[in-house]
Amino acid sequence: MFIAEASSNHDRDLTRALAFVDAAADAGCDAVKFQLFKIDRMFAPEVLSRSEKHRARKQWELPLAHLAPLAAHCAERKIQFSCTPFYLEAVQELRPYVSFYKIASYELLVTPLLEACAKTGKPVVLSTGMATMEEIAHAANTLKRAGASDITLLHCVSAYPTPAAEANLSAIAAIRDATGCKVGWSDHTRRPAVIERAIHRWGATCVEFHLDLEGKGAEYAAGHCWLPGEIAPVIARIKESLVADGTGFKGPQPSELSDREWRADPSDGMRPLRHVRAVWESVA
Repeated sequence: MFIAEASSNHDRDLTRALAFVDAAADAGCDAVKFQLFKIDRMFAPEVLSRSEKHRARKQWELPLAHLAPLAAHCAERKIQFSCTPFYLEAVQELRPYVSFYKIASYELLVTPLLEACAKTGKPVVLSTGMATMEEIAHAANTLKRAGASDITLLHCVSAYPTPAAEANLSAIAAIRDATGCKVGWSDHTRRPAVIERAIHRWGATCVEFHLDLEGKGAEYAAGHCWLPGEIAPVIARIKESLVADGTGFKGPQPSELSDREWRADPSDGMRPLRHVRAVWESVA
C-alpha cells in the first residue's frame, strides 16, 4: 500500500489540495493523506509566544471545510482518503470522511488520541519515529485494548530528510516481531533504493512518503518531499516486481503452455514430442 502524504504543501488552497488527490492517484498510490491540526492545540503557549516560525504555521492548517470535497474527490478517483488528527476532537471531525486514521510519530505518547482513533473501529496507521521499542509496544497494546483490529505500524526516522545510512530498515522486522502488527516504512529519505529495500528485503506492507506537486509547497525545500514524476516510476517498478512473485506453485504458466509439446521427446532427444511430429504440418 502506498500512501502519499500531502502534509502542509496544500497552502490552504482547495484547488491545490484536490490536485494532490489527482497526483497521488495518477502516480499509482492507494491513499492520499492530509493533516488536521490547530497550531494553538499543537504547540504550547510558551513556544508560540516566543517563536514567529511556529506561529507562521497557522497558514499550514487544513480548513475543516476541505474535508468533504477532498473525500468526495478521492472516491471519484478510487483512492482512499486519510488524515492525521492532532487534537482529540479531530478524531470525530474526521470520522465521516476517512478510510483510516494515521497517527504521527510526535503523538505516539498521547494515549487518549490513540484510544479515540481505535474506538472508531477504523484501521489505524501509526508512525514510530524517535520511539523506543518499549514505547512502540505500549502504543500498539493501547490500540488493541481500545478495539483496533487493523493496525499498521510504520518504522520511521523523524529527520527531514533522513540520511539513507540512518534508515535502519531492519527495525521493520524487529517491530513486527515485538508487536505482531503489520509494519511498513514512512519514508523521509527520498531514495528509491531505500523504499525498494524496505519492501523486498524487510517485508514492509505499507509505504508512506511526502509529496509535493511542483516544488513550491511549504515543506519542499526541506528535502524530504517527492515530486509526482519521481515517485511514479518507483511505485510502478515495485508493483511490477511484486506481481512477478506469483503464487510459488511450480507449474506451466499460460504463456508457455503452447511450447510444452515442442519439448524434446525422451525416446530420441529430438523436438517436438513424437505424437506432435506424427500430425505436424509446416505453416507457410
